[in-house]
Amino acid sequence: MPDKNLAIVVGATGTFGVEIVRQLIDNGLHVLAVGRSADSLASLTEQFSEVSVVQADISQDSAIEAIKSAITGPVKMVVHGPGVAVAGGILKAPTAAMVDAVNIKVGGILRLSRAADEHFGDNARIVAIGGHYGLEPTEYAASAGVANAALVNVMRQLSLAYGRRGISAHTIAPGPADSDRLRNVATARAEQRGISVDDVLEELLEESSVHQFTTAEQVGWAVCNLLDDRAIGMTGSTIMLDSGRRKGLP
Repeated sequence: MPDKNLAIVVGATGTFGVEIVRQLIDNGLHVLAVGRSADSLASLTEQFSEVSVVQADISQDSAIEAIKSAITGPVKMVVHGPGVAVAGGILKAPTAAMVDAVNIKVGGILRLSRAADEHFGDNARIVAIGGHYGLEPTEYAASAGVANAALVNVMRQLSLAYGRRGISAHTIAPGPADSDRLRNVATARAEQRGISVDDVLEELLEESSVHQFTTAEQVGWAVCNLLDDRAIGMTGSTIMLDSGRRKGLP
């Protein structure tokens, strides 16, 4: 791997992750992709020449050393974007699933930042992909809502702790995206309410003021905008990519 600026991406093989990798490479970075599946990581290297991989489980502390040992250049950005299991609504979601979601989202970003800590370059970025439901709760997405709300708090704390080193921390909160994961959420909600999946998807579209789902391209765009040196002025903040769903202020 060339000794050049790196972006480390957790969740690089997912719907958002592949597009984030693509756009980071287009912005001149080499990407170190982190994932659990060797097959999925191999597929990523077949698509992109500027990708190195490390097989690690971000829910385990062993990921810290695994990622650290794979870093050979200055780290410009880390992006934490793993998904969590669809656990259902708040009344029936297994408590273990809630704990696991927080571990993946909160524990994961801490493991990732600690792995990269001594390799962060000037004006580096710590970026977490959260979600709309962390700030606009719904009874149907318990694990994602709780984990992403906790993530927003942790990212603010990281912005304070890393700020004196000129490193900024940002949360990106997409709304529902047209993906397999969304269909899993819609299926769970449809079963709970006794309606069709298509009806649920249409309701989700109606929540958007522009009648759209968030796209992977939009998430990649938001991530790459943070590469600009001027983005440090937004440290600690949450960038909403919810397609006009959020009703609360600020």
